[in-house]
Amino acid sequence: MIRCIAVDDEAYASEILATYIKRVPFLELVGTTTNPFEALGLIQDGKVDLVFLDIQMPELTGIQFLKICGNKCKVVLTTAYPEYALDGFEHDVIDYLLKPIPFERFYKAAQKAQTILEPAVSAAGAGQRAEGISAVAAKQPVQDYIFVKGESKNKFLKVNYEDILYIEGLKNYISIYTPTQRIVTYQSLRDLEGQLPRPPFYRVHKSYIVALDKIRLVDGNSIYIEDNSIPIGETYREEFFKLIRER
Repeated sequence: MIRCIAVDDEAYASEILATYIKRVPFLELVGTTTNPFEALGLIQDGKVDLVFLDIQMPELTGIQFLKICGNKCKVVLTTAYPEYALDGFEHDVIDYLLKPIPFERFYKAAQKAQTILEPAVSAAGAGQRAEGISAVAAKQPVQDYIFVKGESKNKFLKVNYEDILYIEGLKNYISIYTPTQRIVTYQSLRDLEGQLPRPPFYRVHKSYIVALDKIRLVDGNSIYIEDNSIPIGETYREEFFKLIRER
């Protein structure tokens, strides 16, 4: 297993990376942080093999971080700014991911890291690994929520998984429906799909994700959640009906 940490000055971005890391079977999440100096401490202690690192951070830039870190661990850069790619590769980063990061692109970067790192992760380090994970795990409860962007730049809304009925995609926006409100946020449905646990959330249409445990009725090619009718797309129909028959 490759021990990973996500470092980004925006908690929302690091939570997305954490969700992605948890979906990859050969990656192990040590923690997330908005503080690059905390991440450097974990690296210095030998508790991290791979860092998913933002470049634009106020306290310490990603390039400065790379210079301090040296060769103590490997790095995948995550940023919205393509102009830093050359600087990154000059510091021997594994990959360079442009935000917003689709899960498929993240997985390719993880595979590159696996090729480089997994042979070097020896059984001799197992005790040290367990110590590092347990230290951070004590501060990291099992995630049962997501943060989504609000209407202003630094506003984020916490949405509990158990409250989500279904999600509708509207071009570059999504609407998250709960029993009490509709939350509109600037994000693609595809990116959000990569953040949500499966189950209970499943894509049933190019424009809809549903919570399976909130389905009241399936009738023909329609799903009913409370009083809302959601179509089942032709592309997703076979997998969806196979899923509900098995359940």
